[in-house]
Amino acid sequence: MPRGLLWLGFSLLGALQIQAQDATPNLIPAPSLLRVPLQPNFQDDQFQGKWYVVGLAGNAFSKEEQGKFKMYSTTYELKEDHSYNVTSILLKNQNCDYFIRTFVPSSQPGEFNLGNIKGYPNLKSYTVRVVTTNYNEFAVVFFKAVSQNQENFKITLYGRTKELTPELKEDFIRFTKSLGLTDDHILFPVPIDKCIDG
Repeated sequence: MPRGLLWLGFSLLGALQIQAQDATPNLIPAPSLLRVPLQPNFQDDQFQGKWYVVGLAGNAFSKEEQGKFKMYSTTYELKEDHSYNVTSILLKNQNCDYFIRTFVPSSQPGEFNLGNIKGYPNLKSYTVRVVTTNYNEFAVVFFKAVSQNQENFKITLYGRTKELTPELKEDFIRFTKSLGLTDDHILFPVPIDKCIDG
């Protein structure tokens, strides 16, 4: 199975067991969180709602998989305790697949940890960090997962619509490269309508 597809499934499900079986020894090291900016004065109520995944970059992605990635949507639903119920909807084998998880606030506004992490025995930590957003157009979100034998990271470019300006895409590319990734690790999923517009 291609590494990028494994990471996509892993990032959505948090299921690291598959990843551990197919560990890739030459991954670009995940950056320290000290190198990853955090959105100032994060407003959790404004961030909630539906986002389309317009861009993806990560140490387990490869440009050769570009055509295999279809756009998917992720909806953040804010709960009273300031955690999010997070639902991603993907088109898989002509069916709509739903992946649901909880992101629990950490000590810093805009940073979250995976809820129920004990349900994933190989997973040591899973951090989600909102790097930047203007809430009504785009967001850049950093994900870092530490397992028993490796660290994976990805950066997602979210859009409230399926199309973003070339400038936002260029900013996304620059940021991912600042964390050590190359053009080969950056993908722009193919926009679709099925499943993700419901």
